Amino acid sequence: MPTPHGAPAGLHGGTGPTPAGTARSALPPHRPDPVGTRPTPAGPPGISWAYARHPIHDHDTPERMEPLMNDTEREVHDAARRAKDAAADLAPMSRADKDEALAMVADALVAEAASIVAANAEDLDRARAAGETEAYLDRLALTEERVSGVADAVRAIAELPDPVGEVVFGSTLPNGLELRQTRVPLGVVGIIYEGRPNVTADAAALCLKSGNAALLRGSSSAYSSNVRIVEVIRGALEKTGVPVDAVQLVPGSGRDSAQALMGARGLVDVLIPRGGANLIQAVVRESTVPVIETGAGNCHVYIDEHADLDRAVSIAVNAKAQRVSVCNAAETLLVHERIAERFLPRFLREIGDLGVTVHGDDRVRAFDDRAVPATEDDWTTEYLSMDLAVKVVDTLDEAMAHIRAYSTGHTEAIVTDSQAAARRFTSRVDSAAVMVNASTRFTDGGEFGFGAEIGISTQKLHARGPMGLREMTSTKYIVTGDGQVR
Repeated sequence: MPTPHGAPAGLHGGTGPTPAGTARSALPPHRPDPVGTRPTPAGPPGISWAYARHPIHDHDTPERMEPLMNDTEREVHDAARRAKDAAADLAPMSRADKDEALAMVADALVAEAASIVAANAEDLDRARAAGETEAYLDRLALTEERVSGVADAVRAIAELPDPVGEVVFGSTLPNGLELRQTRVPLGVVGIIYEGRPNVTADAAALCLKSGNAALLRGSSSAYSSNVRIVEVIRGALEKTGVPVDAVQLVPGSGRDSAQALMGARGLVDVLIPRGGANLIQAVVRESTVPVIETGAGNCHVYIDEHADLDRAVSIAVNAKAQRVSVCNAAETLLVHERIAERFLPRFLREIGDLGVTVHGDDRVRAFDDRAVPATEDDWTTEYLSMDLAVKVVDTLDEAMAHIRAYSTGHTEAIVTDSQAAARRFTSRVDSAAVMVNASTRFTDGGEFGFGAEIGISTQKLHARGPMGLREMTSTKYIVTGDGQVR
């Protein structure tokens, strides 16, 4: 999806005045140019010029690379160093101190809701001028009600148990050594994300609660919103014991700043991309910093032959139409042929009346002439819009084979009254979340009781599914002895 060019210089952190109590280092100069996949000069795609000329080796450190960096890379690495210092101070802080800071952040977001919405209006104006879709505008938009919801999510995070310091495993070894595996923060977490400016506050809050410093790199399309939200957060942190540099925007909003963040190995501990498939894959390919992949959501709902008809229609309509612009919305519906004649006429009528365009195979189109022919591309597409691919299948196994072929590993759902079918589906479908008689829309950190999420991981290393507080930690071993030697 194209991203509109960003704000002119001087907009919330350019040449304009800085609100009182806000550090200038948090307000990056604006360089319009969204993260993309264009090749950089004299180097392969996605590798910044300094790193293309001088590939990073294991013995290279940020300090050794300093003479080779351009100005943007230096600015980003300086921000990462400040974040690394802040992370060291934040890691041992008590839950009470972190919760107090989060409460003040939530209060500040509500108090400054009008100014946040005003900044967001500038982003929306640019997006409309660039011809963005209504689904895109919905992801980008903030209202005072949505800002209040973001603040509520921050408060919910403050109320959650602090995972830092939790003992995962403990034992006394035969030689008398006491062994404890404890949860610790990841350190400096970089987040590259598109559109949705609510991610800025969600990510900052999750990082703070889990003891991590956050380096936030939103898209240029939400630049004004992101800058104002970070101003508000940092202003609140200045009144607490939490280091202000625990939350920073990455300097710049162009591709070069994103590349510099992806190349900050040794300063940034982990990078988490949130957005469409193109953004995620670009970060996975190009980053030298370890990446936790949050995948696109080509989510499926399968209506089994043993499904309750009312329940099936309700779940399928909700999974697609409750909110279409999010990654847990259903994009493909599979219907067993033995229930198709009873289910499809009613479902197609209801979903069509809501304005959803159905891309159907021949058997689906026989029930509703409003449906358009489905192509191979429809089975692979994460629409994020009022579109749905629908296919009739002959067996449960055919449905699962289709999901294996086209799923992005996010969320799949089965609607059935058969325990055997449900068990077979849940044991054989390999996705981060598998629903039985429930909408795909429930794959969400808030719905799972995690508070806000940093993303929904579709990979299998470190974390999978909604990434809440525990998923924002690692572990270390603390070994206590009494003079033992080996």
